[in-house]
Amino acid sequence: MYNRIYKNYYTLLFLVLGVFYLFGFISMKVESPPQKTTPPNVIFVLADQWRSDAVGYAGNKDVITPNLDRLAKESLVFENTVTVMAVCAPWRASFLTGQYPLTNGVFYNDKPLPNEALTLAEIYKEKGYKTGYIGKWHLNGHGRGEHAFSARDKPVPKDRRQGFDYWKVREVTHDYNNSFYFDENDEKQTWEGYDAFPQTDSAISYIRKNKDNPFLIMLSWGPPHNPYHTAPEEYRKLYDPAKIALRQNVPEEFQDSARQIIADYYAHITALDKAMGDLLKAVEEEGLSDNTIIVFTSEHGDMLLSKGVLRKQRPYDESIKVPMLIRYPEKLSKPRNITGPINTPDLLPTLLGLSGIAVPKSVEGEDFSKPLIQGKDISNDGALIMLPVPFHEWQFMNGGREFRGIRSDRYTYVKDLAGPWLLFDNQTDPFQQNNLVGLPQFKDLQGTMEKVLQSMLKKTNDKFLPADYYMTKWNYLYDNKDSLRNENYLQVNR
Repeated sequence: MYNRIYKNYYTLLFLVLGVFYLFGFISMKVESPPQKTTPPNVIFVLADQWRSDAVGYAGNKDVITPNLDRLAKESLVFENTVTVMAVCAPWRASFLTGQYPLTNGVFYNDKPLPNEALTLAEIYKEKGYKTGYIGKWHLNGHGRGEHAFSARDKPVPKDRRQGFDYWKVREVTHDYNNSFYFDENDEKQTWEGYDAFPQTDSAISYIRKNKDNPFLIMLSWGPPHNPYHTAPEEYRKLYDPAKIALRQNVPEEFQDSARQIIADYYAHITALDKAMGDLLKAVEEEGLSDNTIIVFTSEHGDMLLSKGVLRKQRPYDESIKVPMLIRYPEKLSKPRNITGPINTPDLLPTLLGLSGIAVPKSVEGEDFSKPLIQGKDISNDGALIMLPVPFHEWQFMNGGREFRGIRSDRYTYVKDLAGPWLLFDNQTDPFQQNNLVGLPQFKDLQGTMEKVLQSMLKKTNDKFLPADYYMTKWNYLYDNKDSLRNENYLQVNR
Protein backbone atom coordinates (compact mmCIF):
# COMPACT_ATOMS: atom_id res chain seq x y z
CA MET A 1 0.00 0.00 0.00
CA TYR A 2 2.88 2.37 0.83
CA ASN A 3 4.47 1.69 -2.57
CA ARG A 4 1.16 2.47 -4.29
CA ILE A 5 0.92 5.87 -2.51
CA TYR A 6 4.57 6.61 -3.35
CA LYS A 7 3.96 5.76 -7.01
CA ASN A 8 0.79 7.88 -7.18
CA TYR A 9 2.63 10.80 -5.53
CA TYR A 10 5.26 10.89 -8.25
CA THR A 11 2.65 10.44 -10.97
CA LEU A 12 0.75 13.44 -9.59
CA LEU A 13 3.99 15.46 -9.34
CA PHE A 14 4.87 14.84 -12.96
CA LEU A 15 1.34 15.74 -14.02
CA VAL A 16 1.56 19.07 -12.13
CA LEU A 17 4.97 19.84 -13.56
CA GLY A 18 3.65 19.04 -17.04
CA VAL A 19 0.75 21.47 -16.58
CA PHE A 20 3.13 24.19 -15.36
CA TYR A 21 5.41 23.63 -18.30
CA LEU A 22 2.50 23.64 -20.75
CA PHE A 23 1.31 27.03 -19.51
CA GLY A 24 4.79 28.52 -19.48
CA PHE A 25 5.31 28.73 -15.70
CA ILE A 26 8.41 26.56 -16.04
CA SER A 27 10.66 26.77 -19.05
CA MET A 28 12.68 23.68 -19.93
CA LYS A 29 14.35 25.49 -22.81
CA VAL A 30 17.90 26.68 -22.37
CA GLU A 31 18.16 30.20 -23.80
CA SER A 32 21.10 30.73 -26.12
CA PRO A 33 22.90 34.07 -26.08
CA PRO A 34 21.59 36.56 -28.66
CA GLN A 35 23.37 36.40 -31.98
CA LYS A 36 25.32 39.49 -32.97
CA THR A 37 24.16 40.76 -36.35
CA THR A 38 26.71 41.95 -38.87
CA PRO A 39 25.88 45.34 -40.42
CA PRO A 40 25.29 45.05 -44.16
CA ASN A 41 27.81 46.37 -46.64
CA VAL A 42 26.48 48.97 -49.09
CA ILE A 43 27.48 49.22 -52.75
CA PHE A 44 25.79 52.13 -54.49
CA VAL A 45 26.28 52.27 -58.26
CA LEU A 46 25.22 55.53 -59.90
CA ALA A 47 25.02 56.23 -63.63
CA ASP A 48 24.45 59.64 -65.18
CA GLN A 49 21.54 60.33 -67.54
CA TRP A 50 20.28 56.72 -67.86
CA ARG A 51 16.54 56.80 -68.45
CA SER A 52 14.21 54.14 -67.09
CA ASP A 53 13.25 52.36 -70.31
CA ALA A 54 16.87 51.76 -71.45
CA VAL A 55 17.29 48.32 -69.86
CA GLY A 56 16.37 44.88 -71.10
CA TYR A 57 14.45 43.91 -67.96
CA ALA A 58 12.03 46.82 -68.59
CA GLY A 59 11.03 45.27 -71.92
CA ASN A 60 13.46 47.12 -74.19
CA LYS A 61 14.34 44.64 -76.95
CA ASP A 62 17.12 46.72 -78.50
CA VAL A 63 19.44 47.46 -75.60
CA ILE A 64 21.84 44.72 -74.44
CA THR A 65 22.01 44.51 -70.62
CA PRO A 66 22.40 40.83 -69.61
CA ASN A 67 24.04 41.52 -66.24
CA LEU A 68 21.44 44.05 -65.13
CA ASP A 69 18.71 41.73 -66.39
CA ARG A 70 20.11 38.98 -64.18
CA LEU A 71 20.41 41.36 -61.23
CA ALA A 72 16.78 42.38 -61.74
CA LYS A 73 15.68 38.78 -61.24
CA GLU A 74 17.34 38.88 -57.80
CA SER A 75 16.23 42.38 -56.78
CA LEU A 76 13.42 44.75 -56.05
CA VAL A 77 12.70 46.41 -59.40
CA PHE A 78 11.39 49.94 -58.93
CA GLU A 79 9.13 50.87 -61.84
CA ASN A 80 8.57 54.46 -60.76
CA THR A 81 11.83 55.88 -59.45
CA VAL A 82 11.39 59.62 -59.86
CA THR A 83 14.18 62.18 -59.69
CA VAL A 84 13.08 65.20 -57.69
CA MET A 85 15.04 67.50 -59.99
CA ALA A 86 16.28 66.09 -63.29
CA VAL A 87 19.81 67.46 -63.35
CA CYS A 88 23.13 66.30 -61.90
CA ALA A 89 24.23 68.27 -58.83
CA PRO A 90 20.72 68.73 -57.35
CA TRP A 91 20.09 64.98 -57.52
CA ARG A 92 23.37 64.21 -55.80
CA ALA A 93 22.81 66.70 -52.99
CA SER A 94 19.26 65.48 -52.49
CA PHE A 95 20.36 61.84 -52.32
CA LEU A 96 23.30 62.39 -49.98
CA THR A 97 21.27 64.52 -47.53
CA GLY A 98 17.77 63.06 -47.95
CA GLN A 99 16.56 66.63 -48.41
CA TYR A 100 14.74 68.55 -51.12
CA PRO A 101 16.80 70.95 -53.26
CA LEU A 102 15.35 74.10 -51.72
CA THR A 103 16.41 72.87 -48.27
CA ASN A 104 20.05 72.06 -49.00
CA GLY A 105 20.41 74.88 -51.56
CA VAL A 106 21.67 72.82 -54.50
CA PHE A 107 19.06 73.56 -57.17
CA TYR A 108 21.52 74.68 -59.84
CA ASN A 109 24.58 72.89 -61.23
CA ASP A 110 28.05 73.73 -59.92
CA LYS A 111 26.78 75.22 -56.67
CA PRO A 112 28.35 73.85 -53.46
CA LEU A 113 26.69 71.50 -51.01
CA PRO A 114 27.29 73.19 -47.62
CA ASN A 115 29.92 71.59 -45.38
CA GLU A 116 27.49 71.46 -42.46
CA ALA A 117 25.09 69.18 -44.35
CA LEU A 118 24.68 65.76 -42.71
CA THR A 119 25.28 63.21 -45.43
CA LEU A 120 25.19 59.52 -46.30
CA ALA A 121 28.86 58.77 -45.64
CA GLU A 122 28.96 60.74 -42.39
CA ILE A 123 26.01 58.77 -41.05
CA TYR A 124 27.49 55.39 -41.98
CA LYS A 125 30.95 56.40 -40.79
CA GLU A 126 29.48 57.23 -37.37
CA LYS A 127 28.31 53.58 -37.23
CA GLY A 128 31.80 52.22 -37.88
CA TYR A 129 31.68 51.84 -41.65
CA LYS A 130 34.62 52.29 -43.99
CA THR A 131 33.58 54.79 -46.66
CA GLY A 132 34.73 55.28 -50.23
CA TYR A 133 33.82 57.23 -53.35
CA ILE A 134 34.97 56.68 -56.95
CA GLY A 135 34.12 58.70 -60.05
CA LYS A 136 32.09 61.84 -60.66
CA TRP A 137 31.36 64.09 -57.64
CA HIS A 138 29.78 67.37 -58.88
CA LEU A 139 29.08 68.83 -55.44
CA ASN A 140 32.09 71.04 -54.77
CA GLY A 141 30.87 73.94 -56.90
CA HIS A 142 32.81 77.11 -57.72
CA GLY A 143 33.42 80.35 -55.91
CA ARG A 144 31.13 83.33 -56.32
CA GLY A 145 32.05 85.24 -59.45
CA GLU A 146 34.22 82.44 -60.86
CA HIS A 147 33.49 80.80 -64.20
CA ALA A 148 30.67 78.25 -64.00
CA PHE A 149 32.89 75.24 -64.78
CA SER A 150 36.08 76.51 -63.13
CA ALA A 151 36.13 73.88 -60.36
CA ARG A 152 35.47 70.88 -62.56
CA ASP A 153 39.17 70.11 -63.11
CA LYS A 154 40.35 70.90 -59.57
CA PRO A 155 40.72 68.59 -56.57
CA VAL A 156 37.99 68.55 -53.93
CA PRO A 157 39.40 69.63 -50.54
CA LYS A 158 39.25 67.06 -47.74
CA ASP A 159 36.70 69.07 -45.78
CA ARG A 160 34.40 69.04 -48.84
CA ARG A 161 34.25 65.25 -49.22
CA GLN A 162 31.20 64.82 -46.98
CA GLY A 163 32.50 61.86 -44.96
CA PHE A 164 34.08 59.75 -47.70
CA ASP A 165 37.65 58.65 -46.90
CA TYR A 166 38.76 56.44 -49.79
CA TRP A 167 38.76 58.92 -52.65
CA LYS A 168 39.34 58.62 -56.41
CA VAL A 169 37.30 61.52 -57.73
CA ARG A 170 36.97 64.20 -60.34
CA GLU A 171 34.42 66.94 -59.91
CA VAL A 172 33.07 66.56 -63.46
CA THR A 173 34.23 65.23 -66.81
CA HIS A 174 32.49 63.88 -69.87
CA ASP A 175 35.68 62.95 -71.67
CA TYR A 176 35.45 59.29 -70.77
CA ASN A 177 38.47 58.18 -72.80
CA ASN A 178 40.90 60.82 -71.57
CA SER A 179 39.97 60.95 -67.93
CA PHE A 180 41.89 61.84 -64.79
CA TYR A 181 41.07 62.01 -61.09
CA PHE A 182 42.49 63.11 -57.76
CA ASP A 183 43.25 60.70 -54.92
CA GLU A 184 43.02 61.20 -51.14
CA ASN A 185 46.18 63.33 -51.21
CA ASP A 186 45.05 65.51 -54.13
CA GLU A 187 47.54 63.77 -56.41
CA LYS A 188 46.44 63.76 -60.03
CA GLN A 189 46.07 60.27 -61.53
CA THR A 190 44.84 58.88 -64.85
CA TRP A 191 42.10 56.37 -65.63
CA GLU A 192 43.44 54.22 -68.47
CA GLY A 193 41.05 53.72 -71.38
CA TYR A 194 37.29 54.04 -70.99
CA ASP A 195 37.11 55.38 -67.44
CA ALA A 196 34.11 53.37 -66.22
CA PHE A 197 36.13 50.15 -66.52
CA PRO A 198 39.11 51.09 -64.30
CA GLN A 199 36.74 52.88 -61.93
CA THR A 200 34.84 49.63 -61.49
CA ASP A 201 38.12 47.74 -61.03
CA SER A 202 39.03 50.20 -58.29
CA ALA A 203 35.69 49.57 -56.58
CA ILE A 204 36.32 45.83 -56.76
CA SER A 205 39.75 46.29 -55.18
CA TYR A 206 38.19 48.38 -52.41
CA ILE A 207 35.58 45.69 -51.73
CA ARG A 208 38.18 42.94 -51.49
CA LYS A 209 40.41 44.95 -49.15
CA ASN A 210 37.53 45.88 -46.84
CA LYS A 211 35.47 42.69 -46.91
CA ASP A 212 36.11 41.95 -43.23
CA ASN A 213 34.63 45.29 -42.11
CA PRO A 214 31.29 46.92 -42.87
CA PHE A 215 31.85 49.23 -45.81
CA LEU A 216 30.03 51.78 -47.95
CA ILE A 217 31.33 52.35 -51.47
CA MET A 218 29.77 54.68 -54.02
CA LEU A 219 30.75 54.12 -57.66
CA SER A 220 29.69 57.05 -59.83
CA TRP A 221 30.01 56.57 -63.61
CA GLY A 222 29.88 59.48 -66.06
CA PRO A 223 28.16 57.66 -68.98
CA PRO A 224 25.72 57.27 -70.62
CA HIS A 225 25.62 61.08 -70.36
CA ASN A 226 26.51 62.71 -73.68
CA PRO A 227 28.72 62.84 -75.71
CA TYR A 228 26.88 59.81 -77.00
CA HIS A 229 29.40 58.66 -79.61
CA THR A 230 32.36 58.01 -77.28
CA ALA A 231 31.68 54.47 -76.04
CA PRO A 232 34.37 51.89 -76.92
CA GLU A 233 34.19 50.83 -80.55
CA GLU A 234 33.46 47.17 -79.74
CA TYR A 235 30.21 48.24 -78.07
CA ARG A 236 29.25 50.72 -80.78
CA LYS A 237 29.51 47.91 -83.33
CA LEU A 238 26.76 46.05 -81.52
CA TYR A 239 24.12 48.55 -82.63
CA ASP A 240 22.76 49.32 -86.08
CA PRO A 241 20.93 52.67 -85.92
CA ALA A 242 18.53 51.54 -88.65
CA LYS A 243 17.21 48.81 -86.36
CA ILE A 244 16.62 51.00 -83.31
CA ALA A 245 12.97 51.27 -82.26
CA LEU A 246 11.86 54.78 -81.31
CA ARG A 247 9.30 55.99 -78.84
CA GLN A 248 6.11 57.21 -80.49
CA ASN A 249 6.73 60.80 -79.37
CA VAL A 250 9.87 61.32 -81.46
CA PRO A 251 8.85 63.72 -84.28
CA GLU A 252 9.36 62.37 -87.80
CA GLU A 253 11.89 65.03 -88.74
CA PHE A 254 14.16 63.94 -85.86
CA GLN A 255 13.89 60.18 -86.26
CA ASP A 256 17.09 59.54 -88.22
CA SER A 257 19.11 61.59 -85.77
CA ALA A 258 17.38 59.92 -82.83
CA ARG A 259 18.27 56.43 -84.07
CA GLN A 260 21.96 57.31 -84.33
CA ILE A 261 22.02 59.04 -80.94
CA ILE A 262 20.18 56.18 -79.23
CA ALA A 263 22.43 53.54 -80.83
CA ASP A 264 25.46 55.36 -79.39
CA TYR A 265 23.69 55.85 -76.06
CA TYR A 266 22.97 52.11 -75.88
CA ALA A 267 26.63 51.38 -76.61
CA HIS A 268 27.58 53.25 -73.44
CA ILE A 269 24.91 51.32 -71.55
CA THR A 270 26.15 47.93 -72.71
CA ALA A 271 29.70 48.88 -71.73
CA LEU A 272 28.44 49.82 -68.26
CA ASP A 273 26.48 46.58 -68.07
CA LYS A 274 29.77 44.73 -68.62
CA ALA A 275 31.31 46.69 -65.75
CA MET A 276 28.32 45.86 -63.57
CA GLY A 277 28.82 42.19 -64.34
CA ASP A 278 32.43 42.39 -63.20
CA LEU A 279 31.35 44.04 -59.96
CA LEU A 280 28.65 41.46 -59.23
CA LYS A 281 31.07 38.61 -59.91
CA ALA A 282 33.58 40.02 -57.43
CA VAL A 283 30.91 40.36 -54.73
CA GLU A 284 29.91 36.74 -55.25
CA GLU A 285 33.51 35.50 -55.28
CA GLU A 286 34.16 37.18 -51.93
CA GLY A 287 31.07 35.57 -50.41
CA LEU A 288 29.46 38.93 -49.69
CA SER A 289 26.21 38.62 -51.62
CA ASP A 290 23.78 37.84 -48.82
CA ASN A 291 24.80 40.63 -46.46
CA THR A 292 25.45 43.35 -49.03
CA ILE A 293 22.94 45.94 -50.19
CA ILE A 294 23.54 46.62 -53.88
CA VAL A 295 21.78 49.61 -55.42
CA PHE A 296 21.88 50.50 -59.09
CA THR A 297 20.25 53.71 -60.30
CA SER A 298 20.79 56.98 -62.17
CA GLU A 299 20.48 60.70 -61.47
CA HIS A 300 18.01 61.46 -64.25
CA GLY A 301 17.06 60.42 -67.77
CA ASP A 302 17.47 61.87 -71.24
CA MET A 303 14.79 62.99 -73.68
CA LEU A 304 16.81 61.52 -76.61
CA LEU A 305 14.70 63.56 -79.05
CA SER A 306 11.34 62.53 -77.64
CA LYS A 307 9.23 65.66 -78.22
CA GLY A 308 12.11 66.86 -80.39
CA VAL A 309 14.52 67.70 -77.56
CA LEU A 310 17.60 66.27 -75.83
CA ARG A 311 18.88 66.00 -72.26
CA LYS A 312 16.96 66.69 -69.05
CA GLN A 313 15.35 69.23 -66.64
CA ARG A 314 11.95 68.78 -68.27
CA PRO A 315 9.02 67.21 -66.38
CA TYR A 316 8.43 64.37 -68.88
CA ASP A 317 9.02 60.70 -68.06
CA GLU A 318 12.04 60.40 -70.36
CA SER A 319 13.74 63.02 -68.18
CA ILE A 320 12.46 62.32 -64.65
CA LYS A 321 12.21 58.51 -64.50
CA VAL A 322 15.29 56.35 -63.93
CA PRO A 323 15.97 52.65 -63.42
CA MET A 324 16.57 51.36 -59.90
CA LEU A 325 17.35 47.92 -58.52
CA ILE A 326 18.00 47.02 -54.88
CA ARG A 327 19.35 43.58 -54.01
CA TYR A 328 19.70 42.55 -50.37
CA PRO A 329 19.05 38.80 -49.98
CA GLU A 330 19.21 38.85 -46.18
CA LYS A 331 16.15 41.11 -45.80
CA LEU A 332 14.67 41.41 -49.30
CA SER A 333 14.52 37.72 -50.10
CA LYS A 334 11.60 37.90 -52.51
CA PRO A 335 12.46 39.64 -55.83
CA ARG A 336 9.51 41.60 -57.16
CA ASN A 337 8.42 44.78 -58.90
CA ILE A 338 7.61 47.90 -56.86
CA THR A 339 5.09 50.18 -58.56
CA GLY A 340 4.69 52.92 -55.95
CA PRO A 341 6.72 56.07 -56.69
CA ILE A 342 9.94 56.63 -54.78
CA ASN A 343 11.56 60.07 -54.87
CA THR A 344 15.21 61.10 -54.59
CA PRO A 345 15.00 62.30 -50.94
CA ASP A 346 13.47 58.91 -50.01
CA LEU A 347 16.54 56.93 -51.07
CA LEU A 348 18.78 57.82 -48.11
CA PRO A 349 16.26 57.08 -45.33
CA THR A 350 15.19 53.86 -47.05
CA LEU A 351 18.81 52.76 -47.32
CA LEU A 352 19.38 53.62 -43.66
CA GLY A 353 16.28 51.65 -42.71
CA LEU A 354 17.49 48.59 -44.60
CA SER A 355 20.84 48.95 -42.79
CA GLY A 356 19.23 49.17 -39.35
CA ILE A 357 20.41 52.75 -38.82
CA ALA A 358 18.18 55.44 -37.32
CA VAL A 359 17.15 58.20 -39.72
CA PRO A 360 18.43 61.65 -38.62
CA LYS A 361 15.93 64.46 -38.07
CA SER A 362 17.54 66.52 -40.87
CA VAL A 363 16.27 64.00 -43.44
CA GLU A 364 13.05 65.02 -45.22
CA GLY A 365 12.48 61.93 -47.35
CA GLU A 366 10.42 58.92 -46.30
CA ASP A 367 11.82 55.60 -45.10
CA PHE A 368 10.14 52.84 -47.12
CA SER A 369 12.29 50.01 -45.75
CA LYS A 370 9.56 48.53 -43.54
CA PRO A 371 7.00 47.79 -46.28
CA LEU A 372 9.79 46.60 -48.58
CA ILE A 373 11.06 44.14 -45.94
CA GLN A 374 7.48 43.02 -45.27
CA GLY A 375 6.98 42.19 -48.92
CA LYS A 376 4.63 45.10 -49.56
CA ASP A 377 4.56 47.86 -52.17
CA ILE A 378 5.23 51.54 -51.57
CA SER A 379 2.06 53.49 -50.85
CA ASN A 380 1.93 57.27 -51.34
CA ASP A 381 0.22 59.95 -53.42
CA GLY A 382 3.21 60.56 -55.68
CA ALA A 383 6.70 61.98 -55.99
CA LEU A 384 7.51 65.69 -56.16
CA ILE A 385 9.25 67.03 -59.28
CA MET A 386 10.60 70.56 -59.58
CA LEU A 387 12.73 73.08 -61.39
CA PRO A 388 13.16 76.18 -59.18
CA VAL A 389 15.61 77.76 -61.64
CA PRO A 390 15.98 76.81 -65.33
CA PHE A 391 19.59 76.91 -66.52
CA HIS A 392 22.22 75.86 -69.08
CA GLU A 393 20.58 73.42 -71.51
CA TRP A 394 17.02 74.56 -70.75
CA GLN A 395 17.39 78.21 -69.78
CA PHE A 396 14.59 80.76 -70.04
CA MET A 397 15.57 81.83 -73.56
CA ASN A 398 14.95 78.38 -75.04
CA GLY A 399 11.75 77.50 -73.23
CA GLY A 400 12.92 76.78 -69.69
CA ARG A 401 10.51 77.69 -66.89
CA GLU A 402 10.06 77.25 -63.17
CA PHE A 403 7.73 74.37 -62.36
CA ARG A 404 6.47 72.09 -59.60
CA GLY A 405 4.65 68.83 -60.15
CA ILE A 406 3.61 65.39 -58.95
CA ARG A 407 4.36 62.07 -60.63
CA SER A 408 2.09 59.40 -59.14
CA ASP A 409 2.04 55.75 -60.17
CA ARG A 410 -0.42 56.71 -62.93
CA TYR A 411 -0.61 60.48 -63.44
CA THR A 412 1.68 63.44 -64.04
CA TYR A 413 0.52 66.90 -63.01
CA VAL A 414 2.68 70.01 -63.41
CA LYS A 415 2.22 73.73 -62.75
CA ASP A 416 4.37 76.66 -63.79
CA LEU A 417 4.07 80.20 -62.46
CA ALA A 418 1.20 80.91 -64.87
CA GLY A 419 -0.89 78.03 -63.48
CA PRO A 420 -1.68 74.39 -64.40
CA TRP A 421 0.51 73.37 -67.34
CA LEU A 422 0.50 69.59 -67.87
CA LEU A 423 -1.75 66.68 -66.93
CA PHE A 424 -1.13 63.20 -68.34
CA ASP A 425 -2.70 59.81 -67.76
CA ASN A 426 0.44 57.73 -68.15
CA GLN A 427 -1.51 54.49 -68.27
CA THR A 428 -3.58 55.35 -71.33
CA ASP A 429 -1.03 57.81 -72.75
CA PRO A 430 2.45 56.41 -71.94
CA PHE A 431 4.19 58.80 -74.35
CA GLN A 432 2.52 61.86 -72.79
CA GLN A 433 1.09 63.23 -76.02
CA ASN A 434 -2.37 64.25 -74.79
CA ASN A 435 -2.36 67.12 -72.31
CA LEU A 436 -5.56 66.97 -70.21
CA VAL A 437 -5.15 70.31 -68.41
CA GLY A 438 -8.33 72.40 -68.53
CA LEU A 439 -10.51 69.74 -70.19
CA PRO A 440 -13.94 69.65 -68.48
CA GLN A 441 -14.10 65.85 -68.26
CA PHE A 442 -10.86 65.80 -66.25
CA LYS A 443 -11.75 68.65 -63.88
CA ASP A 444 -12.05 66.34 -60.85
CA LEU A 445 -8.76 64.59 -61.61
CA GLN A 446 -6.98 67.92 -62.02
CA GLY A 447 -8.46 69.11 -58.73
CA THR A 448 -7.29 65.98 -56.93
CA MET A 449 -3.75 66.29 -58.29
CA GLU A 450 -3.70 69.98 -57.37
CA LYS A 451 -4.53 69.07 -53.76
CA VAL A 452 -1.75 66.48 -53.72
CA LEU A 453 0.73 69.02 -55.07
CA GLN A 454 -0.30 71.72 -52.60
CA SER A 455 -0.01 69.25 -49.74
CA MET A 456 3.52 68.32 -50.83
CA LEU A 457 4.56 71.97 -51.23
CA LYS A 458 3.25 72.73 -47.75
CA LYS A 459 5.09 69.74 -46.32
CA THR A 460 8.37 70.87 -47.89
CA ASN A 461 7.81 74.56 -47.07
CA ASP A 462 7.97 75.44 -50.77
CA LYS A 463 6.14 78.66 -51.65
CA PHE A 464 6.84 78.18 -55.39
CA LEU A 465 8.30 81.62 -56.08
CA PRO A 466 10.13 82.92 -59.18
CA ALA A 467 13.71 81.81 -59.83
CA ASP A 468 15.24 85.17 -58.88
CA TYR A 469 13.98 84.77 -55.32
CA TYR A 470 15.94 81.57 -54.75
CA MET A 471 19.07 82.85 -56.48
CA THR A 472 19.05 85.90 -54.20
CA LYS A 473 18.28 83.90 -51.08
CA TRP A 474 21.31 81.66 -51.60
CA ASN A 475 23.52 84.48 -52.91
CA TYR A 476 24.02 82.76 -56.26
CA LEU A 477 24.87 84.32 -59.61
CA TYR A 478 23.35 83.11 -62.86
CA ASP A 479 25.82 81.50 -65.29
CA ASN A 480 26.28 83.04 -68.73
CA LYS A 481 22.87 84.18 -70.03
CA ASP A 482 20.70 81.88 -67.92
CA SER A 483 18.76 84.77 -66.39
CA LEU A 484 17.61 86.32 -69.68
CA ARG A 485 13.95 85.92 -70.60
CA ASN A 486 11.25 87.74 -72.49
CA GLU A 487 8.00 88.89 -70.94
CA ASN A 488 6.02 86.00 -72.41
CA TYR A 489 8.45 83.18 -71.67
CA LEU A 490 5.81 81.25 -69.70
CA GLN A 491 3.63 81.03 -72.79
CA VAL A 492 6.30 79.34 -74.93
CA ASN A 493 5.12 75.87 -75.97
CA ARG A 494 1.96 76.07 -73.84
